[in-house]
Amino acid sequence: MPDAIPFTKMHGAGNDFVMFAGADLADGRLQPFQIAKLCDRRLGIGADGVIIVTADDQADFAMLYYNADGGEATMCGNGARCAVAFAQSQGLASAECRFRSAAGLLTGRATADGVEVSLPRWRDLALDIAVDGSPYPAHHTCNTGVPHLVIPTDDLSAVDVPQQGSILRHHRLFAPDGTNIDWVEHDAAGGVWLMRTYERGVEAETLACGTGAAAAAVVLVRLGWAASPVAIRTHGGDLLTIVVGDKDDSLRLRGPAVTVFTGEVVLDD
Repeated sequence: MPDAIPFTKMHGAGNDFVMFAGADLADGRLQPFQIAKLCDRRLGIGADGVIIVTADDQADFAMLYYNADGGEATMCGNGARCAVAFAQSQGLASAECRFRSAAGLLTGRATADGVEVSLPRWRDLALDIAVDGSPYPAHHTCNTGVPHLVIPTDDLSAVDVPQQGSILRHHRLFAPDGTNIDWVEHDAAGGVWLMRTYERGVEAETLACGTGAAAAAVVLVRLGWAASPVAIRTHGGDLLTIVVGDKDDSLRLRGPAVTVFTGEVVLDD
């Protein structure tokens, strides 16, 4: 019988992941079909993605991130925070660390209320673009490691995220790879912004999206609607705080990184 592999289930603001130490895996990787099965919420452990943490010659550790469909992704902000916390638990990183991602070299540190990480420098910011066929009056794009379409709305609860997210995610403007979709609403009473996200690769609404919160923060700051640091309340209820550089395109993301449970799993060949 194949060996059982240890794993840790974690979440960052409700964005959940199956975590593996690369040393426990053959060649330090998994096959796409294995990842998709692990992430299946009925037939597997259930998650938005899989993260593999390995030792690295030029940093404290390296993070490999895969979406629930088995495809490798460049970046995941909530996943990066979980990777830092997981690496610390594995003895690969101290309270402050550097780690390698597909988006480049990043930094992380433990905080009193979770983990803070740097994100890739934002790029491809475009305000007030036209998106034909969309029912919304304003659209903005920003890439914070992965591409995002940010849409302000006055009624977040009325958004049909699965339907509208799928349509906009596959819009011809964002072909061939598509984009993530983030709706934001200002909660004046709470002093925060509320956000819901449709994530490509997961192909569904997720409870949070770190790179999406960062993209929304850049858009809101550049529109003059918010000042850094920007507080964003995720659909799962947790708070993410994003520091947008005032003189450059730097980003830092702070929020929870929680261990849910640990276990062992036998992987299909």
